[in-house]
Amino acid sequence: MKNEESKITGRNPILEAYRSGRAIDKLYLLEGAKDGPIQAILREAKKKGTVLQFVPKERLDQLAETKKHQGALAISAAYEYATVEDILQNAKEKGEPPFLILLDGIEDPHNLGAIIRTANLAGAHGVVIPKRRAAGLTGTVAKASAGAINYTPVAKVTNLTATIKELKKQGLWFVCADKKGSAMYGLDLKGPIGLVIGSEGEGVSRLIQENCDFSASIPMKGDIDSLNASVATGILAYEIVRQRSGLGG
Repeated sequence: MKNEESKITGRNPILEAYRSGRAIDKLYLLEGAKDGPIQAILREAKKKGTVLQFVPKERLDQLAETKKHQGALAISAAYEYATVEDILQNAKEKGEPPFLILLDGIEDPHNLGAIIRTANLAGAHGVVIPKRRAAGLTGTVAKASAGAINYTPVAKVTNLTATIKELKKQGLWFVCADKKGSAMYGLDLKGPIGLVIGSEGEGVSRLIQENCDFSASIPMKGDIDSLNASVATGILAYEIVRQRSGLGG
């Protein structure tokens, strides 16, 4: 469901946003603020697991673009987040083995939007992102997705590793993109699967790699050694599509 993406300033407006169930991506509070209203905001943020930063007044003024922020600024999401359970239900309703795309450290909103677009076209049942070190569902993401954000659920989780472990219990296998991994064409990518994509600079984090069942590399013949994250997602996702469809050799 679409919301109006916005910066919410002021203590009461932020509390009302939380209590109405509005999705809050990030919360910025003034360093040293400890009064009653701030404590109430902190309690709501803790309940929702909101990413929180305490910042100096100069930084808060800059972020809020106004000095009338009362020491509090929230960034709301433009679209509602789904749950991982919603994504699995999406697969069940289609009568298909689950196909999820999990993103580790994708902070560029254009990349996130492009990946959501690819996920939709490749038939993935949803995208999973972490609460930290990740772009949220902003208007820029929606535009880059070319409308796919309206059809492909995106879940935000506290811990990707814990999510992978839980999904393994439900029968999913996990493959992560890694240039040192096995060539993707030689891997069995059929059945219930989660494709994990990392950032262009750091790739998939070590702990998440250790919890994946195997790593897949994309054959490259050029003079540079990495692909844009959304392009890599597309190549690997369509190898999964090819194998799930029984096409090719």
